[in-house]
Amino acid sequence: MFQIDFNHPIHVHFIGIGGISMSGLAEILLQEHFTISGSDSKESEITHLLEQLGATIAIGQRPENITPDIDLIVYTAAIHSDNPEFMAASDSGIPMLTRAQLLGQIMSNYEYSVAVSGTHGKTTTTSMLSHIFLSAGVDPTISIGGMLNAIGGNIRVGQSEYFVTEACEYTNSYHAFEPRISIILNVDADHLDFFKNIDEIIQSFRTFAQKLRPEGLLIINGEMDCLPIIIKDLNREIRTFGLNPECNYSAADITYDEKGCASYTLLVNKAAVAKIRLNVNGIHNVTNSLAAIAAADALHIRMEAICQGLSEFNGTKRRFEYKGTFNGVAIVDDYAHHPTEIKATLNAAKQTAHNEIWCVFQPHTYTRTKALLPEFAEALHLADHVILTSIYAAREVDTGMVSSQDIADLLQNEYHTDVTYLPTFEEAEAFLKKNCKKNDLLITMGAGDVVIIGERLLKK
Repeated sequence: MFQIDFNHPIHVHFIGIGGISMSGLAEILLQEHFTISGSDSKESEITHLLEQLGATIAIGQRPENITPDIDLIVYTAAIHSDNPEFMAASDSGIPMLTRAQLLGQIMSNYEYSVAVSGTHGKTTTTSMLSHIFLSAGVDPTISIGGMLNAIGGNIRVGQSEYFVTEACEYTNSYHAFEPRISIILNVDADHLDFFKNIDEIIQSFRTFAQKLRPEGLLIINGEMDCLPIIIKDLNREIRTFGLNPECNYSAADITYDEKGCASYTLLVNKAAVAKIRLNVNGIHNVTNSLAAIAAADALHIRMEAICQGLSEFNGTKRRFEYKGTFNGVAIVDDYAHHPTEIKATLNAAKQTAHNEIWCVFQPHTYTRTKALLPEFAEALHLADHVILTSIYAAREVDTGMVSSQDIADLLQNEYHTDVTYLPTFEEAEAFLKKNCKKNDLLITMGAGDVVIIGERLLKK
């Protein structure tokens, strides 16, 4: 495998440079004086920013973008073998790395690298830890799968040995990482277009844990049934977190304010250590914060900085993000696209001040919708009213195997939920404008472009 050398910058070309993760890696290399070029299917704020930083970007992926002066080509899992630029790159003889392989090599340049994995909560936990590092003044390098206001985007290039990033299980990409600290937040059935079943997913996380450096530390949710499988014969230090006081890091005396944000007493090995106040809502974020605390504590970050960093973190884009008020209706947008995430978001919403909860859900991919159909209905029934839009295809093709109407039928028949299937955003906007009442809470939910509905309503 080709190895980059930070002491000898080269010309790196990114196929799909406009993606949130790819752009972050490109920005890190730009800061390290690499020559960067890339291509994407369309212009965006991200491509414009990279151009301002010195990258050369082509809109449209074409064979002629692969030029002889390129030393290394990087591509994402979203780029398929029939992509014309990928085909030209493969034929060129120029070395190629996946996005994950490049990230793994970048990570190896940092002494204190932290990789945050888990089916849910990666972006939030990585952001929490980032805020802690910033409060501690350790000048970290940060790579996040979302936009964080504290760093003005999804990337920050520091000058220290601290590095924190998300580690995604899809296509086993995180197996290219060898961090100093690995975090496993949770393990759930997802990405079933790639994994065969939950057992294969558990084995994937086990392999990720085994990729730790010899002196590394695994921080893992101590309340998972699959915990013994993941840590069996793992010759690394292990620390657990969770709401169970038997975990190394746990929480007691949990209370919530009017926004649903939690405060709690931090317990380390059952001893009360500090009072933690969060500025994000939901019990799931208590658990996420415990994982971030465990990592920071292992790196000897002062408890004062940990408390300050967590109190200053008020969320990332598309994670229970307050968008505004329309006709007295509060609009929140959330990225939740898996039943577990939907439950967490709707339970958090119930802790806030509101009359009724309207959830506009856009299912994400046909494979996930089909595989988890009963679970989607069970999760969504927590809302008072559910609006379903058409499935967001993402990387898939509609074969007619499932539709949003299938979720609607289950919600009506099994849970007697007030649910309406409105395929287009225009229909959903008109319906919501007519039916939402003052002091209701409207949540646009999904990993696609459902956020548009709330943004349009706010403009009316």
